[in-house]
Amino acid sequence: MSRPIEYPKTPRGDELVVSDGEPMETARHHQQMMILIESLECAWQERDDFYVGGDMFLYFSETQSRRNDFRGPDVFVALNTTRRERLAWVVWEEDGRAPDVIIELLSAKTEHIDRGEKMRIYGRTLKVGEYFLFDPFSGVLEGYELDGLRGGYRKKAEDSSGRLFCEQMGLFLGKVRSTLYGVEVEWLRWLDQHGRPLPMPIERANAEAERANAEAERANAQAARADRLAAELAELKAKLERG
Repeated sequence: MSRPIEYPKTPRGDELVVSDGEPMETARHHQQMMILIESLECAWQERDDFYVGGDMFLYFSETQSRRNDFRGPDVFVALNTTRRERLAWVVWEEDGRAPDVIIELLSAKTEHIDRGEKMRIYGRTLKVGEYFLFDPFSGVLEGYELDGLRGGYRKKAEDSSGRLFCEQMGLFLGKVRSTLYGVEVEWLRWLDQHGRPLPMPIERANAEAERANAEAERANAQAARADRLAAELAELKAKLERG
């Protein structure tokens, strides 16, 4: 877990810029972000002790906020917090807590920042416990964990299935070929301990509809069998009565 950081008096969250008006790199980058956010919210819908956000400014120092030096993780998860609406993650309004897990979606335009300046800030300044990089087009997936002794990050090792374990969340991150938003590609998904993707709301709804249809078909089949049995019994009774 990330450690609380002490801060001097800083601007209030409602005084800060919360959007630069710049869209994400591509539609697929935005869709990938939503997959990670919505599937986690769906799977943890009964929990109220976490926050997952995306493409949201992260404020961590007065100097940074005064200079409008924006930092916007593509996806981040904070644990042991409250699940409420936020316009930005303002560390000094979160009891000094930074996110525990950050995922950046790589692009040609931002990769050098994600591997350089952002990685240094997340690791050395904010002490974000785990940091992941994923390119939605090339499929490059890397994970890093905080090295408390040396400072900064050390690279995680993939398991035999090419997945990376996120220890703080008890979940894997792995590529799964899925059709979402009308696009069939290897999307980055949260995976449970059995390697099953956390379903998107639409996937859960479709699965529930399929189960309901299957149950209705079974019920109809049982009713049809009962009708046939009743007809056969009625015919047998009629034959017996005719002698």
